[in-house]
Amino acid sequence: MTERPVTEQPIPDQPWIATEATVTTCQYQSPGLSTLAFGFQTGEKFRIAFDYYAHGRLYSDEFQSPIAIPQNEHIPITYNPLHPEQNSRSHGTALKTTRPPIVIIGIVSSIFLSLLWLTVLRSCH
Repeated sequence: MTERPVTEQPIPDQPWIATEATVTTCQYQSPGLSTLAFGFQTGEKFRIAFDYYAHGRLYSDEFQSPIAIPQNEHIPITYNPLHPEQNSRSHGTALKTTRPPIVIIGIVSSIFLSLLWLTVLRSCH
């Protein structure tokens, strides 16, 4: 008798669970630093750190906000029941951007212009 291979059944998407998180810190971020580091200025000037409980375990995360949220304030979040470290306020989702940083644009432009200059110099000789 031959055994059939066991195939894993995909886990259906489960709805995220709503809970409350507690703000642990709220720090003002200088817009000058974010402009230099990322090439553009966002309206999100406060870094908010928070804790929440999921499945009896404490999780911590942070996000950026355009407004200050006082310490010990309760904020609503949702989290993934299969991966409780994933939440609706996570910096992994909140800080994503589609604009390339100006530093990368500068480096690529510099390389391109250098190659163009070398080509012009070689053609002169």
